[in-house]
Amino acid sequence: MQSLFAIARVTLKAAWRFRLVAVLSVLLVAIVLVLPWVIRDDGTARGFTQIILTYTLSVITGLLGMATLWMACGTLAREIEECQIQMLAVKPVPRWKIWFGKWLGIMALNALLLAVSGACVFGLLHYKASGLPPAEQMILRNEVFVARAGIREEPPDIESDVEKLMAERLKDAQVASMDRGFVRKQLREQVIARQQVVPSGYVRRWQIKLGFLKDFVRNQPMYLRVKFFVPPEASSTLTPKTFEGIWQVGPPDTAKRVVKQVSLAAETFHEFPIPADMFDNDGLLTVDYQNHSETAVLFPIEEGLEVLYRESGFPVNFARGLAVILCWMGLLAALGLAAASFLSFPVAAFLSLGMLVIIFSGGTISAVVQEGTIMGVSEEGGPSVPSALDAVAVPAFKLMLQMINLVRGVSPIDSLSTGRSITWWQLAGAFGQIVLLLGGLFALAGISIFTRRELATAQHQQ
Repeated sequence: MQSLFAIARVTLKAAWRFRLVAVLSVLLVAIVLVLPWVIRDDGTARGFTQIILTYTLSVITGLLGMATLWMACGTLAREIEECQIQMLAVKPVPRWKIWFGKWLGIMALNALLLAVSGACVFGLLHYKASGLPPAEQMILRNEVFVARAGIREEPPDIESDVEKLMAERLKDAQVASMDRGFVRKQLREQVIARQQVVPSGYVRRWQIKLGFLKDFVRNQPMYLRVKFFVPPEASSTLTPKTFEGIWQVGPPDTAKRVVKQVSLAAETFHEFPIPADMFDNDGLLTVDYQNHSETAVLFPIEEGLEVLYRESGFPVNFARGLAVILCWMGLLAALGLAAASFLSFPVAAFLSLGMLVIIFSGGTISAVVQEGTIMGVSEEGGPSVPSALDAVAVPAFKLMLQMINLVRGVSPIDSLSTGRSITWWQLAGAFGQIVLLLGGLFALAGISIFTRRELATAQHQQ
């Protein structure tokens, strides 16, 4: 492995020689220190973290991503154009080692810069946190400077309920004569509505099985994270309304049960604490909501209610978040090197940046996949008639959307700013999906092309 690490060291030395490390280090530190002072927060714990974490880490990620693409394209394409790569190619070193050694060098540089900028963000967080009011500092310690994991109620077996209703309804001759697919679709919507909608005056119960977590979270306060929707006529953007309800947490019919009456706004997440050890001896946590508003409310099955608990400390979670960002840089380095394996530096950089723009255009690609056409809506307002181009473009967009979702599946910036845990399993999943799977595909393509490329012939033709 000596030759592999030697190439990585040469790549790092080239970065030092071109002053890339010094310029990026100064620029990253300046962004971390200046941005929080330029953009003022609202004095709350959440507003504070929104400025410090969201903006600084987003800018750091964007800046490192651009620098990674630039260096990945330049370190290989320029050496080929300037005939420097022949110094390595004539030695008994496989070309895959040359390619992979440059990737390791770029990743070592990214790890160094990310560690420096991350340390500055971490230090600035704690420094500025000391200036918040005591009440906000308490919120910061309990809800943001933690790593909170979440657990939800087991999803209901909707299809089983649909089949039972289907069997009952088919006994009616009129229903039996109708289209089975249409009937099943209507019944499924009814079952889902029954699980989500809480009419006025009714009660919705969640039963969350903690399992082995009951021993882990014992004597620790937890939080309820809820979100609900109301009919459009019950909510107005001009005059925002709140909707009253009573939350009851704890084993039913016991003195341990706590009651909390709150008035909450719709279509937004709300968090409020619940006392420790509100589950029974089997680890079952029971949560009831009684709707006291005049309209029905809807709690989505996927995100209607979640119980948050402390999983680990903030420093470990912050380090895992930086590691996920480093995985993103690994994919960009592989993309840039793959493009530079067969293109000149300007063309490789243009292609890499174009693919990066596609990654950030996930919303547009998703809309095309949902509509089934790239033409959008017709002049009459209805969907356009699928064309021959759609037959090729829509499947390609579906594949791109799947790849984008793999990359954006774990958002460390959002998780850190809301105190959510980035678990070791999520980090391992990000490494497997982003670096090994997607980065590996680019690596295989780049190494294959670079291995078969006639370097001297290409230079003579140019």
